[in-house]
Amino acid sequence: MIKDEMIDASVVANYFLTKSELTPKKLQKLVYYSYSWFIALNNENENEINSLLFDETPEAWIHGPVFKSLYSKYKVFNWHEIPKSDETMVFENDDIKPFFDRIWKVYGKYDADQLEYMTHHELPWKNARKGMSALDHSNKEISKKDIFIYFNSLANE
Repeated sequence: MIKDEMIDASVVANYFLTKSELTPKKLQKLVYYSYSWFIALNNENENEINSLLFDETPEAWIHGPVFKSLYSKYKVFNWHEIPKSDETMVFENDDIKPFFDRIWKVYGKYDADQLEYMTHHELPWKNARKGMSALDHSNKEISKKDIFIYFNSLANE
């Protein structure tokens, strides 16, 4: 899959908001799973991660992976749902929309708390939070190498 140069975390979030109204926490997790699966499926190994969906790196916050740009954009909603968007999304790369649709099909059925629970049991978030208590605030980035190793292992099951 070739990277679509126009994509950032906000564009991915906007795409998922065309599917349904979503809480900021659920939206964060959907964008995180998109980011992570893209790394796993579009790189050869954990030592040469050159293909990213977008450049922003998720951080290991208390409630799971977070992209700061999305947090800033949607924090006014707190725990309330962000309204569904009627925007028509057009991508340069024809492979991107089916990729996002697959993420939606797999993860969209879960609520925000279920997605949080899932990320808390996955290697990338756990490794980034190593040595911290459950309530410690953190802005530590989640390792792209850990993301590749974990999600690539799932892809090969």
